[in-house]
Amino acid sequence: MQKYCFSIKTRSGQFIERLLIAGKDQEDAERKLNQMYRHCEIVRCESQTRTASISKPSTSIEDLLSLTSR
Repeated sequence: MQKYCFSIKTRSGQFIERLLIAGKDQEDAERKLNQMYRHCEIVRCESQTRTASISKPSTSIEDLLSLTSR
């Protein structure tokens, strides 16, 4: 499933940025958005493609232990 980042203006005039919604395609994500925020105005929509990555810890256990022993 693809994620889409929306910036919208609600019917009361409030501006909401970075609203992430998952959908099969942009049309599906917009349908879900309109269910939550009826009569909103979509200002911007971007497709979010993120790949899963495993990051290494920045500090090792030895580094932490040496800090606590000081």
